[in-house]
Amino acid sequence: MTITWIKYGKPDVSMTINGSLAGLVAITAGCDVVSIPGAAIIGVIAGFVVVYGVEFIDKKLHIDDPVGAIGVHCLCGAVGTIAVGIFDMNKGVISGFIYNDALTAKDAFSYFGVQLLGLVAVVAWVGIIMSAVFMIMKKIGMLRASKEDELAGLDASEHGLASSYADFMPVPEVMLASSAKEDVKYEESSVPVEKALPVIETNTGKGNAIFTKISIVTRPDKFEKLKSALDSIGITGMTVTNVQGCGMQKGNDKYYRGAKLDVQLLPKIKLEAVVTKVPVELVVETARKALYTGNYGDGKIFIYNVLDVVKVRTGERGYDALQDD
Repeated sequence: MTITWIKYGKPDVSMTINGSLAGLVAITAGCDVVSIPGAAIIGVIAGFVVVYGVEFIDKKLHIDDPVGAIGVHCLCGAVGTIAVGIFDMNKGVISGFIYNDALTAKDAFSYFGVQLLGLVAVVAWVGIIMSAVFMIMKKIGMLRASKEDELAGLDASEHGLASSYADFMPVPEVMLASSAKEDVKYEESSVPVEKALPVIETNTGKGNAIFTKISIVTRPDKFEKLKSALDSIGITGMTVTNVQGCGMQKGNDKYYRGAKLDVQLLPKIKLEAVVTKVPVELVVETARKALYTGNYGDGKIFIYNVLDVVKVRTGERGYDALQDD
């Protein structure tokens, strides 16, 4: 946490959790032979290794490791293995001379060499065996998911979940429908004539009214203030959706596992309304006053011409279709 706070300006929560795992991995090899101070030093070293290791793997090697597993388990595991030859209280090249008066330099460095040899042996074994396994899997078509499953997401195809991130990340309904391989069906129903709302034909004489669609994209925390402001000028009909996006700033600089994200999609809301009675400029100025902070991310207002409006229930068109008089 401290390293990322200093390095990136803010503490990286995900990297902090990885740091706890890094410490556990690094101490595994020597947990029965190192002292408490030695364990603390190994943990500090692992903290540096995981932060800079994950950044190197992502940014320099361009390996797709979204959870930082290589940095945690490979790099910190290797460092922890080597650390046994340094902090072992009986034979380590540092701690051994502190806790064991009978230790010789030859024995200490010989023991350190054994740890290095063990590391090389593990790397060779895993590299050769898993390369062969993955080559076989690739040949028989088991290494990569199908194109359809890649688009839908393996949460759906492999685990039967809409999304493992559903609690904090919006999932498009279209994607959910396609991933479940089910057609979305709407139940058809109609209201009996005797129970239907009465339709009163009106003629306001505004058949040539001009319709304008106003689309406002802004931060979610501004919604209530914006809604109240629009309601105060008579805008009560609106459609609101949760969306993701960014402006020219590309969502501002963001880092994930130490790697800078070129484009960071931020949560937004999109409010849409079609107006004819309320002046467009009044809507725009009202929205601007409600949303303005002077900072990036205040949002944008888009204005469109609308050809016509039809009310489904009554069949009214034009100006009358937007009113509920």
